[in-house]
Amino acid sequence: MSQVRTLRVTRSELPPGLTAIPVRTPLVRPGDDLVELVARSVRGIGRPGDVVAVSETAVAIAQNELLAAEHVRPSWLAFTIARRADPMATISQPESIQLVIDRVGRGKVIYATLLQFAARLVGQRGAFYRVMGDAVAAFDGYTGTMPPYERAIVFAPRDADGFAASVTRATGVACAVVDANDLGRAKILGSSAGVRRENVEAALLDNPHGNSDEQTPIVVLKWRGAGPNPLFEIQSS
Repeated sequence: MSQVRTLRVTRSELPPGLTAIPVRTPLVRPGDDLVELVARSVRGIGRPGDVVAVSETAVAIAQNELLAAEHVRPSWLAFTIARRADPMATISQPESIQLVIDRVGRGKVIYATLLQFAARLVGQRGAFYRVMGDAVAAFDGYTGTMPPYERAIVFAPRDADGFAASVTRATGVACAVVDANDLGRAKILGSSAGVRRENVEAALLDNPHGNSDEQTPIVVLKWRGAGPNPLFEIQSS
């Protein structure tokens, strides 16, 4: 069995009784059967009524949805934006920004950048990401990924709902594919049926997956409280 530790989830928006168990796994590599790896890793840990949260980066890497930064040639625009980007931003490297430019075009990126500068003057943040939306969400900058992927740009996983459903079929446990970080953000990209996404996101805001070299791309969420399980939608009779 994988080495495990139990963390109490304490969020004001959630009832007391939730715990998170980060599960260490072998290094995920392109081409891995991640459904089998998840099933093997949570055996004896995950049970019906739990939610297995899998890092979207691990899913994307297993699907070979990544590109070495050395293969990207940033333009002057990408370098200009990168020099002025917040170093803690989702994408702050010229190579990642260049891929966004290639996807949506220079005009939209320039517009979003100018709007970002104007919004900062009045104390607002995040305008660039609101304009770009999924075009930015599809990329992970390479500085936040553990070796040997520290120079890889990781794209969004394909069919996150389908992957989660496959994990549930293999394990009998609900699954969610999550994009979480140490900045207090968590987003469910896909899940099996019945998962209450907003509550799973709230339970993962403290990022029990870790954002360094923990090598725990799986977190098992367990409900040990009284009343209905907040990880699942309430079924109407």
